[in-house]
Order: sequence, then C-alpha cells, then structure tokens
Amino acid sequence: MEELVVDEVQELLEKDNDKALKQYLDALNISDVEELIDELPQYAAKFIDTISLNRAVNVFRILDFPTQERIIKKLSGNKLNQIIKDLPPDDRTALFSELKGDVVKKMITLLPPEERKESLALLGYKEDSIGRLMTPDYIAVKPEWSISRVLSHIRRYGKNSETIDVVYVIDKDGILLDDIRIREVLLADPDAVIGELTDKRFIALKANDPQEDAINIFRMNNRVALPVVDEGNILLGIVTVDDILWIANEEYTEDMHKIGGTAALDEPYLDTSIFNLVRKRVGWLAILMLGEMLTATAMGFFEGQIHKATVLALFIPLIISCGGNSGSQASTLIIQAMALGEVTIKDWWRVMNREISSGFLLGFSLGVIGFLRIFFWHLAWPNTYGEHWLLIAFTISVSLVFVVLWGSLSGSMLPILLKRLGADPATSSAPFVATLVDVTGLIIYFSFAVLFLKGVLL
Repeated sequence: MEELVVDEVQELLEKDNDKALKQYLDALNISDVEELIDELPQYAAKFIDTISLNRAVNVFRILDFPTQERIIKKLSGNKLNQIIKDLPPDDRTALFSELKGDVVKKMITLLPPEERKESLALLGYKEDSIGRLMTPDYIAVKPEWSISRVLSHIRRYGKNSETIDVVYVIDKDGILLDDIRIREVLLADPDAVIGELTDKRFIALKANDPQEDAINIFRMNNRVALPVVDEGNILLGIVTVDDILWIANEEYTEDMHKIGGTAALDEPYLDTSIFNLVRKRVGWLAILMLGEMLTATAMGFFEGQIHKATVLALFIPLIISCGGNSGSQASTLIIQAMALGEVTIKDWWRVMNREISSGFLLGFSLGVIGFLRIFFWHLAWPNTYGEHWLLIAFTISVSLVFVVLWGSLSGSMLPILLKRLGADPATSSAPFVATLVDVTGLIIYFSFAVLFLKGVLL
C-alpha cells in the first residue's frame, strides 16, 4: 500500500467527507481496501460501512478473523446483517465457528429461513471436518438433460454458484454420478445429452473426513473445486480451492508452532495477549525441563567416571548438541514429508533404512571432524588431553557416530509412531526430540568412554 493512498484517505477522514471517501474507496481494488484496513485498523468498520454492499462482502470475507470480529462489534446493524446474509455459506460458517455462541445465535436468527438452515447444517459438522468448508452453492444437473438445457440452467442459476468451472451430474435421489468441466459442456453438441459426457470417473470428498485430507487431494489432483458427499454418495456441497488455501495456511502455521515447541496460537502473534502467549508456551517448556532433568540423572549415574576423568565433561555439550541437532533435522524433514503426503505410515521401513545409512554417514563425518579437532589441539597444546589423547579422540569420534545415528533414527521414527497412534506428528517437535536424544546420547557417550578408557583413565 502506497503511503500516498493512506495519506489521501486520512485527509478525507479528517474532513469527514463520506461521499468523496466512498468514491475513492470504490475506485480501489478489493485487495487494496484490505491493505488499507491493515494500515488503518481503527477505521475498518468505517471503510466497510462506506463502500457498496457487494464490495463490502468481498473485502470482509478475505480479512482475518480478529479484524472481522472488530468490525462486527462496531458496524451498524443493517449493514452487518446484509453482509452476513450475502457471505458465501462456507465463509459464513468459518466466521460463525470462530465467534462466541451467543453472538452466533443472534446472527443466525437474522438470516432468511433457507440460509439459516444451510448455516445450521454446516455448523453441525466437526470443527476440523470437510463439511465445515463446503458450500451448497453449486450447479447440479440430471443425466437426461440436453446440453442446451444445461446451458440455460447455468445462465439462470450460475450467478449464485460458488463456481461454474465444474457441473455436477446427479440422479433423481441426489447421488453424485460425475463432475464435468464446463469446457466439455461448451464444446458439446447442443442436442446431446449430458449423460453422454459422463464416464463416472470423479474424485469426491467425504463430509466427515479431516480437512487435512482435502488439502492433500487438491494438491495431488490440481482442481479448483471438488464435490463433497455423505456415506451414501449423495452430493452435499462443494469445496473450492480458495478455502483449501486458507486451511493449508492455517495447518502450516499450526505445524510451525508445534515444531517450535509451543501450542498453536489461535490468533495472530500481535493480537494474542501476554497471558495466552505464556499459557501456550509454558506447558511444553515444563515438559522439556522435566525431560532435561533426566540428563542430570544420567550424569549422576556416571559421576564416578567424570570425577576420574574430568576431561570427559568438556565434551558433553558437543555430544548432546550433535545428537539433538541431527534428531531435530530428521524430525523436521519427516514431518514436512508427511504433511505433503510424500511419506506415510507404511513407509516406516524405508525411512528407517535411509536414516540408518544417512545417520551413520553424518555421524562418521562429524566423528572425523571431532578426531581432527582433538589431534590438532594436541599438537598445539600437548598438555590439554595428556598422554592418552588418542584414546580420548577415539572415544569422542565413535560416540559421535552412534549418537548422531541414534538422533537421526529417533527424529525420523517418532513422527511416524505418533501418526500411528493417532496423534499429530508435529508434536514430535525439534525441542522434544533434542531433549530425548540429550539423555540417551549421554548414556551412549559414557558407555564408550568406559569401553575405551577403562583401566587407563577410568
């Protein structure tokens, strides 16, 4: 948004010239009005109230929920009622699902009977189900209709449809038979029957399935809209790609929060209160702290070895950081691959084999670097590690190989295990994996120390 636009709008606001403001805003693109609301959030309701109803609906539906909520509180009753009434059913459902119960009830009562019925039906599905995303505004035709009748039907009802890129063919009971691209209809003989264009090869979403499934199906099939059916294959509505992009962004944001070791935020960061920020983060921090206490327990178990060879303590941060880092890398890669549908539960054996190979090579590489580090330090300062520097170097190098291998294996298998148990793989966040590998890494390290240094330093 150019500063000139913002300055001109502020000047019109100061002059209280609503007519000129309306003309100015109506000349802007919808996206420009949305950016203007971001720049001047205190005037959001004023802008929505000023512009024409159709533009107000289109701007309102692309705003984030906190902004929508602020507008609802300030907007005049008549304009608000008109916007809610004219919102597409899927956008209206998304808004209602975020608002508090009493507000939703009040708004639903303001809707016409037919639209009230649609909203209540959509709200009846689980919050994260595909049913919450669908809209009942689509073009459905019967297989016995001629192409000319189908085109007349589209001209008559297509205006109220979410999209006319696809026409859905249903039988007399509402069962979905096929979906046909509008291009095929336009190119067909006007006297042909629509049923002649069907091949009954279509992809449909189930209303009660998770929204994440819809994201993957859209990604794999390159569609702008997909039909939604119930268990009896009756067409209930459609889901369009704009809603999927919105949900995919929310899913991505949620996963990023979880991977970072915090609960997902319900609002943008700057709109989240300090109390909620603390509440979302303190749980994981407490769990991770308790996990790290096991590190102290492991070190206490090997206290005698540390006392006899204090040089071993110098490399503890090195060992646990390398293991934790390799585990975090593997965890992040697998979580992302699972989110994109590249890896499924049944691929666990292939993932394990790959991580064993790559983990060993990574560990070997770091082990060589660790060995060289001790070797050159010994050449420069011979008294640092004493006469047994070579055994210490072998201890560190071999420990790194197996700690990094274990970290890679743990980080890759944990997301798959959680998915198998029905949990969100993203909860196997990088900090969680790092904490797990810290404890086990110390056990591996001191086990090799005893093996190599027993009778020498220990």
